[in-house]
Amino acid sequence: MKKYLTILLLVVFSNKLAAQSPGKEPKIHWTAYLETYYAYDFGKPSNHEKPSFLYSFNRHNEVNLNLGLLKASYADERSRANIAIGAGTYMNANLAAEPGVLKNIYEANAGVKISKNKNLWVDAGIFSSHIGFESAIGKDCWTLTRSILAENSPYYESGVKVSYNSNNGKWFISGLLLNGWQRIYRIDGNNTPAFGHQVSFMPNDKITLNSSSFIGNDQADSSKLMRYFHNFYAVFQLDENWGIITGFDIGLQQQTKGSKRYNNWYAPVLICQYKPVEKMHLAARAEYYHDPNSVIVSSSDINGCQVWSFSLNYDYLITKNILWRIEGRTFSSKGDFFQKEGSPSSNNNQLITSLAISF
Repeated sequence: MKKYLTILLLVVFSNKLAAQSPGKEPKIHWTAYLETYYAYDFGKPSNHEKPSFLYSFNRHNEVNLNLGLLKASYADERSRANIAIGAGTYMNANLAAEPGVLKNIYEANAGVKISKNKNLWVDAGIFSSHIGFESAIGKDCWTLTRSILAENSPYYESGVKVSYNSNNGKWFISGLLLNGWQRIYRIDGNNTPAFGHQVSFMPNDKITLNSSSFIGNDQADSSKLMRYFHNFYAVFQLDENWGIITGFDIGLQQQTKGSKRYNNWYAPVLICQYKPVEKMHLAARAEYYHDPNSVIVSSSDINGCQVWSFSLNYDYLITKNILWRIEGRTFSSKGDFFQKEGSPSSNNNQLITSLAISF
């Protein structure tokens, strides 16, 4: 009930603001997004849960909602704010550790411009992650499902950030003080500050280069393990038909409190997209995730998570705001990382289709 009251109050406020500003365009902008899906995992999990390191489109053999989102955005010359309420299997999986109604908060933040002449802002609240080229909103991604590195790095974060956009639009720079690694609520006993940065360079409209990082501790201070993580990606729009995204994650985490020895993980990914006609998109993805010590991806296998994945994607834009997609995806691992009909297996195959509507 509280969720519906919040939405109602926002509607009333937006209508009141519009009524107070006759002849002016309302400053509050509403958007909505809905993505349904059906996924079949040939491992046939009896509990309908796909492998645990996948958080999007993670239900097997059932029609379901990955993400339903209602968002209100406010902006003027010196201030801005966003609030988005979400539901679906993505929200259930990714915000499982958050208490109460926070499980349904996709985004909630406010910011103020602190320079008259420069595009310099301070924002605070809950944000989409500053890490990576993919988000939970499928229509903005080249593939139907998310890459392994995206699924196992933060989708969201909370804290304060200072950001700067250059006047020519080529540079974006931000520094962040965070509550933790994909945390709204801190872990009990954790008082260690976490930090992040992002630098994006767009020399032209066909190239984007991005560097993002995280430094922090995701344990109680009594068992503090410092984590150092960096993400790099590059987007190249070769022409109107062809595009390439390449990305690389690498991380280190202390083996024990105070130790100078670290466990590491890394993950490269390559995605190629081809648009033969305006309404049809094809994409191919190759990736590898190497986490032998199970720092990020838990595993009962002695080899940890050492997984290759390949996928092929077909998109059809039915209208400008309705997107149908189908994807085949295969995984193979060192050791028996997966399950197939209840028995250990070194491979996993999936077929997924989705329908997304935005307005």
